[in-house]
Amino acid sequence: MMVLGIYGSPRKAGNTDLMLDAFLDGAAKAGGEVQRLYSRDLNIQGCLECGHCDKEGKCILEDDMQQVYPLLEAAHRIVVASPIFFYGVTGQLKLLIDRTQALYMKTELTGKAGADLAALRSQRRGFFLSAGATRGKRLFDCAILTMKYFFDAINMDPAGELCFWQVEHRGVIKDHPTALADCYQAGTRFVTGE
Repeated sequence: MMVLGIYGSPRKAGNTDLMLDAFLDGAAKAGGEVQRLYSRDLNIQGCLECGHCDKEGKCILEDDMQQVYPLLEAAHRIVVASPIFFYGVTGQLKLLIDRTQALYMKTELTGKAGADLAALRSQRRGFFLSAGATRGKRLFDCAILTMKYFFDAINMDPAGELCFWQVEHRGVIKDHPTALADCYQAGTRFVTGE
């Protein structure tokens, strides 16, 4: 089972990187074939909303998304980690998410051609990890909703999220009493289905 981890933070070795590392360690221990993708290292342009993918099921732009699309399609499980920036995911991650409109349209065209999309979707799951600096009651609401529709666009069901409040400075997630262990255990369950 391929498990793709998408690192959404622009900051290397930050809190959500550490969370995703722990999650993927758990997934690997449970037998998942782990691949890592760092949005901060990708050159991705913004969606042009040109409508090309509506007709062709593929994006007209030629950039690093061309190496991302096959990974998104091949993965049985995708886990995304992002800190909260202004109550949403990072800009680097949002560029990637917006460009999956092409995969959504490809899926729509495939469904119209008679493919059993429900059968494909039943085998695919997505998970979200996040950390934010404040105590805001609704701090993660926007990001969780964005991730729900991202997973839907790539024909996956959301399997859950782990979000931690009041986590700001690099590495402080290590001081949280359970966060990294929780991420590791969630990664294991993500693969085993338990």
